[in-house]
Amino acid sequence: MSKLPTKPDILDWIAANPTLTSKRDIAKAFGIKGAARIDLKRLLKELEHEGHLEKRKKTYRDPDRLPPVTVLQMKAADENGDQFAQPLEWHGEGVEPTVLFVPRATDPALGDGDRILARLQVVHEADHNYEARLIRRIGASPLKVVGIFRKGAEGGRILPIDKGSDKEWTVAHDATHGAQDGELVEAEQAGPRATRMGLPRARIVMRLGDPTAPRAVSLIAIHQHGIPDDFPEKVLAEADAMKPAGLKGRTDLRELPLVTIDPWDARDHDDACFAEPDEDPKNQGGHVIWVAIADVAHYVRPGSELDREARKRGNSSYFPDRVVPMLPDRLSGDLCSLHEGVPRACLAVRMVIDAEGNKKSHKFVRGLMRSPASLNYQEVQAAFDGEPNDKTGPLLEPVIQPLYAAYAALRDARARREPLDLDLPERKVVLSDEGKVTSVNFVERLDAHKLIEEFMILANVCAAETLIAKRTPLLFRVHEEPPADKLESLRETADAAGLTLAKGQVLKTAHLNKLLHDAAGKEEAELINIATLRSMTQAYYSPKNFGHFGLALQNYAHFTSPIRRYSDLIVHRGLIKAHGWGDDGLSEHEIETLETTAQHISDTERRSMMAERDTNDRYLAAFLSDRIGAEFGGRISGIAKFGIFVKLDETGADGLVPMRNIGNEYFHFDREAGTLMGADTGTIITLGQRVRVKLVEAAPVTGGIALDLLELEDAEMPQGRGSGRPGRGRARGPGGRGRPGGPPRRKEAKAKRKDSKVKRKVTRRRNTKS
Repeated sequence: MSKLPTKPDILDWIAANPTLTSKRDIAKAFGIKGAARIDLKRLLKELEHEGHLEKRKKTYRDPDRLPPVTVLQMKAADENGDQFAQPLEWHGEGVEPTVLFVPRATDPALGDGDRILARLQVVHEADHNYEARLIRRIGASPLKVVGIFRKGAEGGRILPIDKGSDKEWTVAHDATHGAQDGELVEAEQAGPRATRMGLPRARIVMRLGDPTAPRAVSLIAIHQHGIPDDFPEKVLAEADAMKPAGLKGRTDLRELPLVTIDPWDARDHDDACFAEPDEDPKNQGGHVIWVAIADVAHYVRPGSELDREARKRGNSSYFPDRVVPMLPDRLSGDLCSLHEGVPRACLAVRMVIDAEGNKKSHKFVRGLMRSPASLNYQEVQAAFDGEPNDKTGPLLEPVIQPLYAAYAALRDARARREPLDLDLPERKVVLSDEGKVTSVNFVERLDAHKLIEEFMILANVCAAETLIAKRTPLLFRVHEEPPADKLESLRETADAAGLTLAKGQVLKTAHLNKLLHDAAGKEEAELINIATLRSMTQAYYSPKNFGHFGLALQNYAHFTSPIRRYSDLIVHRGLIKAHGWGDDGLSEHEIETLETTAQHISDTERRSMMAERDTNDRYLAAFLSDRIGAEFGGRISGIAKFGIFVKLDETGADGLVPMRNIGNEYFHFDREAGTLMGADTGTIITLGQRVRVKLVEAAPVTGGIALDLLELEDAEMPQGRGSGRPGRGRARGPGGRGRPGGPPRRKEAKAKRKDSKVKRKVTRRRNTKS
């Protein structure tokens, strides 16, 4: 009879052979037969009771060891370029083991969140317990879905909350996660196979509560767009352990009256400013401007847990009822916030401008400041306009008036530079304490807002110029000029409105500003502003400098908001490295991966923009939901083959008029011209036209707004075809086909748009089923 193995022998075998862990496999491995199997069973039971093994069906495994072959989820590379991974099947009671991924030269690049099957080797290093080698990549993380759960006899379904989506998911009885009927849930795809009814399978992973609750609106967008809204414990612990920075190694700026000026409800204050007349006799009428920014880099160091999480988020996301911050509140609301009367670490720039607003020189310092006051835009503007309060009164002459004097010079310089001057009023959703929409207001643009904006733009320029001069890598904020095809569309829109956009020369913002100025005060002003905005490319981050077209600046980087933008943190680290201010500057690994970082944070910025837009859409739909049947004035903001989008004057909400609700004829969609033309009357519908509509539906869960077209003002009619009426839409037959005949040629459509304009009343009639 073979000798019975010891307990360590059994544990070593199980660790080395994770696929051969049944009692039969273990007995065979050690040559145990007959009655000795009873003793083996006793040993396995003892190991199980002692916590060394856990029994899963008929196999055993060591809960405090990872098997040699296991599934890992990759993490982002740290400052040294090392990639660690999280084991997805850890069942031990101790601290989760640390796994270092060791790539081969032939391995594919792996990013944060990728899942792999890997072979592990036990090591006893200071910073990790296992080293992993890739066996194969096993695909991306499961597809996530957010929707409304509807309970059924054998589980249920998840209904979509996306506008225009009709895709449903089925949920098995054992995958509901206890969700109740009508709850908002987050789920993930549960395998590639669909059900017999053709619906994809999903597994509910989180219950998000009542979808009609006022504060669920932003929660929907956060989960729908995958914005991380909970900080891991390691990140919070690292933030909580931080201590305020001292004066050592810093310039003392505590006597400089650097004030913060923010919205009245701001929770953090990451920038402060001060201005005074320049006493240099060679700069008569000039000004000295100081801009100080929170020194986030002191607390968020490359490769730290805080840094990994900040990079992952990329930026803060702002919603009407909440903020999803890039950094924990210990930093964003405390140590990195330039609170009144509290010493705070900062990076500051001293800028000298002449009387005409031209920058003469600048210099950066790493300092310690103490703001004498935290002010808001409204009270600063009121003080300057002659109505100071108890707080701004003592600051009016020494602080506020010099700020406006410096701003006046910068405003003149801005006028000469001519950045793009769009006039598109901003609206803000106002909520009650319960989270319900009380109003949708226009955001007032005060000189106090513009003052801070000009100071920050100048500081951003100085940061870019300094890093370029010191040959230190950085992330530029890039805004390229409009592409040729979009410019041609803008020219056609301007031409149809009787205006002109210069052609045959290098495009400058001055050319676009002349068009906007010529349209100002006319009926077509909003149309031209919308069309100009649509012709613009989207700004992004890049380690290569392609300039900022919209601001008419060649060198531009984001420096002023490191609390809420990772790009600014990179620029701060660059300045620290360039000036030799400490060991928390830009690391070599960060320099090597700037391209990847730029792409990532450009993507997270777009993610936040989409989530914020979707949230506003849902709040606006909720605000309008009790006004079904009401009539509104608006302007056409978009044209597609399935209908027209109308921006309502009162709220700025965008609603859809489906093609069937437009008129009593078939409308051809001209994709190149971006217009609709009536097949019978020749009525041309264009971007920016005034309309009268009726609200048919407002769905708060999806944010969808459906409208009926009542009146089409200033409709363009070809001469000689004005006797027809652009009544209600003609019903389409099977396959979506309308009356015969294709859309008119582009040149013909352009010629017809120049013809006379008439105001058309749209007749209404009921839809009838065939």
